[in-house]
Formats: sequence, structure tokens, C-alpha cells
Amino acid sequence: MTEKEQNEIKVVVFDLNGTFYNKSSKEEFFKFISKKKPHKLAYYFQMIYYKVLLKLHQIRMTEFKENFFNYLDNIPPKQVEQYAREFWQQEFPDEFNEEIKAKLDRYKKEGIQVICATGALEVYVKPLFELYPVDLFFGTQTRYNGETYIVEGKACKDEEKIKRLDKHFNGKPYRIVEAYSDNKENILDEADRAWLVKDDGKLVRL
Repeated sequence: MTEKEQNEIKVVVFDLNGTFYNKSSKEEFFKFISKKKPHKLAYYFQMIYYKVLLKLHQIRMTEFKENFFNYLDNIPPKQVEQYAREFWQQEFPDEFNEEIKAKLDRYKKEGIQVICATGALEVYVKPLFELYPVDLFFGTQTRYNGETYIVEGKACKDEEKIKRLDKHFNGKPYRIVEAYSDNKENILDEADRAWLVKDDGKLVRL
């Protein structure tokens, strides 16, 4: 074993939506918020509109995120986190992939860093990891301007996940020993073992 290999930080990286979490948090959290604030249902058709624009490649992912989450307008971060805490408490662990959780639990015991890299907004994902602690999580960063949420930088998707990892480790050698996602994204290409999560929750080795 080389000195570099000895010093490498071993990590496991997983996506959230459709991967560790069986559903789409952006959709489910909207339903949850709408129950709390029924007037937010009015954003439903706007959300459909931005989904269509994204599929037609008329807008970029970052712009989509910014507009899709307009239903969070006028809900300050502390209130969003409070709602998110309640949301995740009702979703975890029943709506999470048991096979992936077992693997992550094993890696934790082995001292390998467990990292979530998701395109979801950090403001509502953060409370999940009070229920299921991980070493680190990356999501799409936002700032609240007193009315709406503005995406800071780029949405945490594809190559942006690698950039966020590189920035975090800041030149220290690290190795992705395993990665999980429901999409064939860049992070899977960087992993020693890559798993694609199918719609039924089954894991397929790539």
C-alpha cells in the first residue's frame, strides 16, 4: 500500500431523493407545507410550469430550483426548519431504503465517512440529519432575502457534487469507496463501487 493510499480518507456518498429517501422530498414537502398553509396549493400549477420548462431545457437546474420552491416564499428559514423537522419525523425511517441504511450503518461502524450529496435545498434537508446523523451533507444552498429563497452558486447536481467534495477536503486525498444514486450521475463514475437505485428501490451494481 502506498503512502497516499494510507492517508486517503475513505468516504461513502449517497443521494437523497429516490435513493436513500424512497420519494421526492421537494414534492412531499410541498404537500406537507400545503397542509399547514392551504393557500400554498396555489403554487401547484406554477410548479408544473417550471417542470415543463426544465424538461424542455428552457431553464437550468439552478433556475428551476429557485422557482420551484416559490411555495416557501415568506416562510423564514427558522420556520422552514421547524416544519422540516416535523416532516422528517413522520417520514423517517419508514419511507427510507432499508438496504442502503443497513450499508451506511455498517460503514459508520467501520469508521468510513458517510456523506449525503443532494440537489435538495439544505434549509429543509438539514433537520433529517438530526434523526440520522452523518459525517457531512451537501445540498443546494440558498439565502433568504426576507421574501423568497435565492440559490447561492449552483444547484448541487452532477459535477457540482464533486466540486463540493473537493472544496471540503481542500487538497486532502479522499476516495469514494461506494456511491448511491437514482441517476447515472458523475459521482457514480468516481466511486470504486457504484449503485443505481431503481424505481422499486432495488440496487443495481454498475
